[in-house]
Amino acid sequence: MGNSFGFKSKTTKIMKINGDVVRFRTPVNAGDVIKDYPGLVLLDSETVKHYGARAKPLEPQEPLKAKRVYFLVEMPKLAEDKLPTRRVRSGINMGAKERLESLKLARRSASDLTFTKSHGIMVENGGGGGGVDPLRVKLRLPKAEVERLMKESKDEAEAAEKIMKLCMEQSGGGGGGGNDSGVPTNKGRRKRVGFSEELTVLEHKWT
Repeated sequence: MGNSFGFKSKTTKIMKINGDVVRFRTPVNAGDVIKDYPGLVLLDSETVKHYGARAKPLEPQEPLKAKRVYFLVEMPKLAEDKLPTRRVRSGINMGAKERLESLKLARRSASDLTFTKSHGIMVENGGGGGGVDPLRVKLRLPKAEVERLMKESKDEAEAAEKIMKLCMEQSGGGGGGGNDSGVPTNKGRRKRVGFSEELTVLEHKWT
């Protein structure tokens, strides 16, 4: 009896955007596949599984691996139409077709997030149309001193100016037992004025 040797051809699968599958015998490069499909690129299904929309297309000179699935898709456009929102399952339990569809839905621009941070003292006008607008002063000052300054002031602007002046004098370490606004300072406490996330809101209606 003679020895017989069997040769089994190894192939790789190329899945198109419509779900059709084309097989290529290896060895073969990505460029050999996409040369007949201008404007399309190849994506490795394993790369799509791990990186999703951030998966990079294969270079033309990169060889395709046997028994591997690749996606033949279009290059992402700069300005895409808004795609309908749909719930997609986790990529771990998804098949090749579902991962391909998930990749198409994930090609969208991310929303810009704006982060703002407030510093120092914040004075807000609770503005509305007609009527009296309350003055909201957010700081760590004794409530009695703030109310006294607001009662001695004629309007919101004068009250805000006095409160700011009082805060600057205390934070600057100035002075003995009094200040220009007529409000005595407490010597028994620390003269440093700090600000916290929980701020006291005082409202005063001007007559």
